[in-house]
Amino acid sequence: MVGKIGSLFVIKTRLEAFLIIYALALGAVERGSVYLHRFPGVGGKLLFLACTCAVFLAGAKILDCLRFERERREAEADTQA
Repeated sequence: MVGKIGSLFVIKTRLEAFLIIYALALGAVERGSVYLHRFPGVGGKLLFLACTCAVFLAGAKILDCLRFERERREAEADTQA
């Protein structure tokens, strides 16, 4: 039962990855807009930029991990066949 629940939290497809990245981006922009209002000027803009850059880095890592896992499964399937 725990395994079934745990599988809900595993990203399996690129579509799921893009949906998660989109949700992260929405949160980052919301947080960045708070920074823009709280810290007007260059400081707020830099914090906004940091929030959005973090999403780009996380998204790239998620997509790389999906590709790595797919290649590993294919390699395991080739060795078993």
